[in-house]
Amino acid sequence: MAGYHPSTCTAFARAKRIASGDLRKVAVKAKSVWDRDKWAQVLIFDDASSHLIEVDFRGTANDVVRRITEHSPAAMRASEPPKLESDTRGPGRPKLGVVAREVTLLPRHWEWLASQPGGASVALRKLVEQARTANRGKDILRRAQEAAYRFLSAMAGNETGFEEAIRALFAGNQERFGECVQAWPKDVRNHANKLAAVVFAQADPAPAAQ
Repeated sequence: MAGYHPSTCTAFARAKRIASGDLRKVAVKAKSVWDRDKWAQVLIFDDASSHLIEVDFRGTANDVVRRITEHSPAAMRASEPPKLESDTRGPGRPKLGVVAREVTLLPRHWEWLASQPGGASVALRKLVEQARTANRGKDILRRAQEAAYRFLSAMAGNETGFEEAIRALFAGNQERFGECVQAWPKDVRNHANKLAAVVFAQADPAPAAQ
C-alpha cells in the first residue's frame, strides 16, 4: 500500500524474517537484501493488518528513507495549506470533525429520524456509536482474522496444512492451528502464531470433540 505507514512492520525475504519495527529501519534492512539479490521476494507487512507495504528500493538507503519520510502522514499534514476560517463553516460542520455524505433510507426511516431529539443527524450518530460499542468485540475479532488470513495467504499458501490451518483459525481452534503450522518454516510459523494468538484471544473456544 503506497503512502501507508504503520506503527510497526515486519519484512520477509522468501520464508526468512529480515527485520521488525519502524518502517524506515525495516526498509533499510530489506533494501540490503534486495541489493544483494534483485530477484529476492522481499515483502513488508503491517504488523496490525498484514497489508503489504510498497517500498521503492531504488537508489541509496538514504533515498529509500527520504521517500518514506516525504510520504509519511506527518509530512503530508505539514504540506497541506492552512485552512481559512471560512473553510471551517458550511454543511457537515467540519470544524467539529463532522462530514456531510449522502445517506439513502426509506420514507418511514426518515420520518422516525426526524421525530428524534436533535433531528436525523444526531439520531444517526447515536445509533452508529451504539452499534460500534455493541460490536466492538466482533470487530476486533474480524480484523484479527483478516490480518492473519492475509499473512497466511501470502506466505504459506503452498505449505502443507494451509487450508486446514485456515479452517482452524476461523473456528477458533488454537490447538489444531498449532498442529497445522508446526512443519512450516520457523519464521513464517512464528509470525503466523503471533497473529493467530490475537484471534484466539477474542474467539470463543472451539467445541470439544465428542
